Amino acid sequence: MILKIHPDNPNPRKISQVIECLRDGGIIVYPSDTVYGIGCDIFNKKSVEKIAQIKGLNIKKQNFSFICSDLSHISDFTKQIDNKTYKLMKRNLPGPFTFILNANNRIPKLFKTNKKTVGIRVPKHNIPLEIVKQLGNPIITTSVKDDDKIIEHSTNPDLIHEKIRHLVDIVIDGGFTGNEPSTIVDCTKYDFEIIRQGKGKLLL
Repeated sequence: MILKIHPDNPNPRKISQVIECLRDGGIIVYPSDTVYGIGCDIFNKKSVEKIAQIKGLNIKKQNFSFICSDLSHISDFTKQIDNKTYKLMKRNLPGPFTFILNANNRIPKLFKTNKKTVGIRVPKHNIPLEIVKQLGNPIITTSVKDDDKIIEHSTNPDLIHEKIRHLVDIVIDGGFTGNEPSTIVDCTKYDFEIIRQGKGKLLL
């Protein structure tokens, strides 16, 4: 189904409908400050595996990212963050960035790869932030790809619904998004490294 939610003032009743879907193991498509993403509750093993199948990814090798609601939420799933990294994230979040951090033992086993790292996002978009706040857990985030060889990411929720409605439970229509993914920043070493330059200029 497609569910229209206002991006600036999400209707609480509609957000609750999304939460109910996620708690039942559902998979959603949602807008963000970068591109549309596919997500589920990170603690639902079957749903995470289904998303990996949809994207054609090997879950043992792929580094999925989480959406958290704020910086305090991030610390639940990462090892102690030093002041330098904390200040960097505070300057740039919420925003169009994925920060790669050292994971702690609280992340689900399914996400534990040899690297023992986790990608964290706090997008500047009310819909995913409200979903995560009400759910009480992070949701997985992986972008919706487009079949077009020129356009990498799908930006139109109606077209996304038309293409993958049989694979997901809810497509949230929060309007058109951009076509530029997040900037990925590796914070696991002493010096920060931009692995992928996407939307947003990192404030150092």
